[in-house]
Amino acid sequence: MPYTMDSKLGDLLKDPRTVAILDKHVPGASKHPQIAIGRSFQLKTIVNLPPAAAIGFTREKVEAILAECNQLPPAA
Repeated sequence: MPYTMDSKLGDLLKDPRTVAILDKHVPGASKHPQIAIGRSFQLKTIVNLPPAAAIGFTREKVEAILAECNQLPPAA
């Protein structure tokens, strides 16, 4: 199932490969102090939150993250 803006941040955080992609586009995002709060939020919700924008978690970055994650082969 492809990742979309409807996916939850927690979905991306379950796979080390997607965590690496997330951190590549938004350095330190997976270790941010408020990451636990955002795990249950859909990505489309997070991109509208000012604290997310402050660390560079913008719609454009998330779209790039999703595109790259969706190119990964299925997890074994």
